[in-house]
Amino acid sequence: MPSLHDATGPRVLFGGDYNPEQWPEETWPDDVRLMKEAGVTSVTVGVFSWARIEPRPGERDFSWLDRIMDLMHRHGIGVVLATPTASPPPWMGSLHPETLPRGEDGSVIWYGSRQHFCPSSPVYRRYATAITKDLAARYGDHPALRMWHVNNEYCTFCWCDETARHFRRWLRHRYTTVDALNEAWGTAFWSQRYDAWEEIIPPRKAQYLRNPACTLDFRRFTSDALLECYAAERDILTAGARRLPVTTNFMPFWIGQDAWTWARHEDVVSVDVYPDPADPHAAQYGAMIQDMTRSQSRGPWMVMEQAAGAVNFRSVNVPKPRGLGRLWSLQAVARGADAVCHFQWRQSRQGAEKFHSAMLSHAGEHGRTYQEIKRIGADLTRLGPSVAGTTVTADVAILHDWHSWWADEQEGRPSAEVHYPTVVRAWHRALWEAGVTTDFAHPGHDLSRYRMVAVPHLYLLSDAAVDNLVAYVHGGGTLVSGFLTGAADEDDRIRPGGMDERLRDLFGIRLIHEWWPLPAGETLKCHGPGPFRATLWAEELETSTARTVATYDGGELAGMPAVLRNGRSWYVSTLPEPPALRHLLTRAADAADVRPVLDDRPPGLEAVRRGDLLFLLNHAAGPLTVTVPGRHHELLTDTPVDGPVHLDRHGVAVLA
Repeated sequence: MPSLHDATGPRVLFGGDYNPEQWPEETWPDDVRLMKEAGVTSVTVGVFSWARIEPRPGERDFSWLDRIMDLMHRHGIGVVLATPTASPPPWMGSLHPETLPRGEDGSVIWYGSRQHFCPSSPVYRRYATAITKDLAARYGDHPALRMWHVNNEYCTFCWCDETARHFRRWLRHRYTTVDALNEAWGTAFWSQRYDAWEEIIPPRKAQYLRNPACTLDFRRFTSDALLECYAAERDILTAGARRLPVTTNFMPFWIGQDAWTWARHEDVVSVDVYPDPADPHAAQYGAMIQDMTRSQSRGPWMVMEQAAGAVNFRSVNVPKPRGLGRLWSLQAVARGADAVCHFQWRQSRQGAEKFHSAMLSHAGEHGRTYQEIKRIGADLTRLGPSVAGTTVTADVAILHDWHSWWADEQEGRPSAEVHYPTVVRAWHRALWEAGVTTDFAHPGHDLSRYRMVAVPHLYLLSDAAVDNLVAYVHGGGTLVSGFLTGAADEDDRIRPGGMDERLRDLFGIRLIHEWWPLPAGETLKCHGPGPFRATLWAEELETSTARTVATYDGGELAGMPAVLRNGRSWYVSTLPEPPALRHLLTRAADAADVRPVLDDRPPGLEAVRRGDLLFLLNHAAGPLTVTVPGRHHELLTDTPVDGPVHLDRHGVAVLA
């Protein structure tokens, strides 16, 4: 199987989306000149070019793309060629309105933007595979081509009649009989038993709460339906004699795709990541997305899109301060990226994203954005031979599962204040601030190589996943679990006792009497090794063999256990405030013999090891000085280091 290494070799790819069809052709030579000056080695072309390539049904205009491919090759810039199927031309929606998606209430999602296609539509699929075949035939052997990029940010939901027919086929394959579906969905409730497949519809807008098991399966189906679209195009691109890597770009931590499943079908796992410069914890968010993507890839991965400055989709879109783009780019490399790319090369003057930044901004080549892009390109050129292809090793895994997230979002849940991504991010932040590098893992993965496994919140766990966690602990691993974990099976059926019995035995819990969600803004005092406040959630627990680490110290739960330890298993029945959660996870990590990458780190200093290199990244508000034992060579400045390392604001050092 091809890999990212086939496209990168001993270097880190650098570049971004290039949309030359938006500009006069006389602009192209200047683009190439500036790309070369900036150290650009790769451009992604064709992402939104369907209307230019196929201006009318069945017609093809490849002449402009021929010239771009040849131009890039002459100047030694590789091309990641995209299939343009994320944004069908207006003629498709006009001639074939059945290709347009419909909302939960049956309203049509019209063309005029992008992602306006029903993934179940045979007409859309026919046009998409046809243009993909022609792209593969024309450019599969072009010397500029380094990688294929299918579609863009798959994120379409549809509730139309064609989707309903597709959903029924998917359900037949999953359940075989209607009786089995009725059992899995619990349709005895509210007299919703189905007698025939034709009666089943997607979970459209309803009078009151919809069946959560139906909604869960529709989430599963939608991820699979989109994956079918991707696989159909991928199979065309890989059928030629010249087998090149294929990717499609994930949106970061997005609810619509089961990326564990998708990643198995990609040669290269890539992601678009846009931390908010106004977010004080943006660096941790970036690190979390990077850790998640690296774990899906199980090796080097690709930043397909990031912003060179401000974006355009927030209520207030602040730019990146000087040096921040470089810091975040090198953070991605530290956490396993072998390609760092941006959206986009030249900032658009028209259209919906004209206020979205680019490598070459409206200020032009003398603007500070382009000057900073040049510095990033130079840094990646220096680092490439030492870092490309190397790995990041972690002793801790955070468990994450899209199916549990989907089930967690159901309408009639105990607390609408509990948001799965918020809880996962809080746990990752605690370990990140403690200096502990983490992988992400699926609850069904082999966990034996990790010293500690953290489960922030997995409401839904299959029997196999529960057995896997039990076996992990019995095999000598340390397990730390958050609240409402293992409450439901894979059909979203609540388990007797409010938690799987095997997990209750593991955590030393006799019974969960009540789930006790906390109103917005309300906290509970807790008493343990140090006082802290519980947020978001609490539980009324009765222990069996567990030792109480912390208790609730007020209200109806006063004196009851909040945090338990049962040998190598810990259970946290709330979301402790950030310092307390960091202290708790650090304590568990110490017990599991997990150490931070670098001791005695000043606040704001991120330390990550990749291969034999130590990356030091300054996320503090000002300069930092850090002591690193031993003698080293700093690769970015090509200087020896023997003593304290000084980092300017947003500074980075890479020590060999």
